[in-house]
Amino acid sequence: MFEGPDVVTFNVVGTPSTQGSMRAFMAGGKPVVAQGGSAASRAALSSWREAVAAEARAVFAGAEVLRCPVQVRLNFRLLRPASAPKTTRTWPINARSGDVDKLARAVLDAITGVLVADDSQVIGLVVSKDWGDPPGCTIALRPVVR
Repeated sequence: MFEGPDVVTFNVVGTPSTQGSMRAFMAGGKPVVAQGGSAASRAALSSWREAVAAEARAVFAGAEVLRCPVQVRLNFRLLRPASAPKTTRTWPINARSGDVDKLARAVLDAITGVLVADDSQVIGLVVSKDWGDPPGCTIALRPVVR
């Protein structure tokens, strides 16, 4: 699924951040829609998305954004905490490691307007997360053309 000359693969180094759901509330009698989470988590998300977009721009320098269906593979690398067992195989599945769907959402939103015109063009998505150093994400993008 992700082989051939039309596959573009690049690596982003940095701490992956999740993108949670938007929340809506009333403020001063007016509806407000905002990204949930703390100020620190919003700052981390912004930094991560900018790192992804910057690397995507560097890889696709001068190319037009894709407007065709695409398949995407995301392999996230997270730093193993010091408290994790050293001799037993474990995976990043605790509450702080992030849900793969929310990790993917942050990356897909970051490449929108840079690699693809809209993330609705993604027709296939494979996401994984594991321990890795340096932390980050390897992104493979495959245009689906006839």
